[in-house]
Amino acid sequence: MQQPEHSAALPAYNGTVILIVLITGAFVALLNQTLLIVALPPVMEDFSIDANKAQWVTTAYLLTNGILIPITAFLIDRFSSRRLLMAASGLFAAGTFVAAVAPSFFFLLAGRVIQAAGAGMMMPLMQTILLTIFPVNRRGSVMGLVGLAIGFAPAIGPTLGGWVLSFGSWRMLFTIVLPLAVLHLIAVFFFMKNVTQQRPVRIDLPSIALSTLGFGGLLYAFSSIGGEGWLSPNVLVSTAVGAVALFLFIRRQLALETPILNFGVFRSGVYRLIVPMGMITFALLIGTETLLPLYVQNVRGGTAFESGLLLLPGAIAMGAMSPFSGRIFDRFGAGWLVVTGFALQVVTTVPFVMMKPDTPLVLLGLVFGLRMLGLSMLMMPLSTAGINSLPSRLIPHGTAMDNTFRQIGGSIGTALLVSVMTGTAVAIQPLPDPPPDALMTGVRVAFLVGGILSVAGFILALRLKKLPAAATPEE
Repeated sequence: MQQPEHSAALPAYNGTVILIVLITGAFVALLNQTLLIVALPPVMEDFSIDANKAQWVTTAYLLTNGILIPITAFLIDRFSSRRLLMAASGLFAAGTFVAAVAPSFFFLLAGRVIQAAGAGMMMPLMQTILLTIFPVNRRGSVMGLVGLAIGFAPAIGPTLGGWVLSFGSWRMLFTIVLPLAVLHLIAVFFFMKNVTQQRPVRIDLPSIALSTLGFGGLLYAFSSIGGEGWLSPNVLVSTAVGAVALFLFIRRQLALETPILNFGVFRSGVYRLIVPMGMITFALLIGTETLLPLYVQNVRGGTAFESGLLLLPGAIAMGAMSPFSGRIFDRFGAGWLVVTGFALQVVTTVPFVMMKPDTPLVLLGLVFGLRMLGLSMLMMPLSTAGINSLPSRLIPHGTAMDNTFRQIGGSIGTALLVSVMTGTAVAIQPLPDPPPDALMTGVRVAFLVGGILSVAGFILALRLKKLPAAATPEE
């Protein structure tokens, strides 16, 4: 493919090769994100720690991602795309090695943080590069392929993790990922080219500190709600610190001549709509993938492997549909695609609200597959529609902003739905461990709340449909 006009001074590159390199890296990083979910019990046993401490294996990963993603727009402006991707891939591989050989829980946690630092840079960097090298009329198809990795990899993680654990130690989960991470690093070294223009952007340390406190504080608060409750001192203090820091961060970005995260992206009417819809989409995705395993294991008494199998049809449906969603987007725009996607979220809420302890898992798997089919019409089409409404210079900031708020949306969604589930169960039967019947009611009420979120997304989708299919970027 040809280079874009603004990149005439950059070295020649093959867009298809770069696409393959980026998607494989994203697949490995996202697979790793959920691979460890089912491994917490053996980790607790090996290191003699309780569940609250073990949960930091996933919480620290989420926090590091949330802190790094907003800063990537600045990094993309400052450093070459090849050098930055090398750093991201190298950090991910190094973190995987540290986690695989970790002699203590501290080193396991350190490995996860290093992994997340690489993965946090990789996702918005991948989107920025692909949206830069491919023309507007092909972006939907390209981002549809990205959606395949984003939807399929995290969904098969629990299933694959459960299967691997049936043969050996949790360390095998990292030793499987490590050679894939090293191969990706080698591929980046040989095949990646610099495709973005650098600018002499100064490092604004106060902005980075405020971004870390703001986004990190909010993500930490939302990820703590499920275990501690909405009104716990830890959650309230973290929320307050995060909200104040985020407010100061936004004020500083609006005042700076070259902000590290440009809030000018919100001047686009399309972009203003896709951010809340993206947050709802991730809240429904992560929330559903959290509630269903809790239902299988805590209500039905099933295994982690059975939980993973229940999620597998959804992974297949989303992976299969994402490329087609991209092609539909390129031809018809985001309008009806997004409306249909949210309509499927509303429709599939009904069976989940009505499910019982003896509802056939095959039926629930099919419903989940249909739900994920709808999410495949939302994930990448929403991102692509928002980015297409921005001028080229704001693409790194648009992708970083979108990814950051989706992380927050996923955290809020999980916290909201899990707290509704546990709160309902405890209200019915106030015991330390509510019985399955009470938990069953809690799961149903949580899905009802998810249905309300789906309706809100559907209303926003109708508003998006009224906007021009190809909005004119606003300078």
